[in-house]
Amino acid sequence: MAEVQSINSSVAGASGTNGRRDAQQADAGGQEFLVFTLGAEEYGIDILKVQEIRGYDSVTRIANAPEFIKGVINLRGIIVPIVDMRIKFHLGRVEYDHQTVVIILNVAHRVVGMVVDGVSDVLTLAIDQIMPAPEFGATLTTEYLTGLGTVDGRMLILMDIEKLMTSQEMALTETLGV
Repeated sequence: MAEVQSINSSVAGASGTNGRRDAQQADAGGQEFLVFTLGAEEYGIDILKVQEIRGYDSVTRIANAPEFIKGVINLRGIIVPIVDMRIKFHLGRVEYDHQTVVIILNVAHRVVGMVVDGVSDVLTLAIDQIMPAPEFGATLTTEYLTGLGTVDGRMLILMDIEKLMTSQEMALTETLGV
């Protein structure tokens, strides 16, 4: 949990109202991403969408919700739907262990949580480290990807988390009180 606290500190610094930092980042042509894992893959999301990172706790199940919506939690008086990204992306067997975390997001003026296998770090990627998402044709959609990031031999799948969480199929979270 010390790693989560360290990353939460990075998140708090990045998502605060520090306009000077945002301006410096824009001038440098870079963008900060929270890096998390799902299965064997590493993903990145815009750090400014992240409110906090929490260990996985039990959730209150909602009847008739899609399988990928695990339920809801009460986060300091706010009812937050929890989406398990491993189930959403059909990544096989889902196990909850000490590394499983919930990333609490602010997307489209809503608070949503997403369960991931773990978080690793916060990275700043320069524009030249981000490649466009490949096109796979009609068999595989890349509409929720912003690109692929490369840093130190690692490949990160960069997601447009706001677009994913506000998509038509995820709009089911509206019925859960978000």
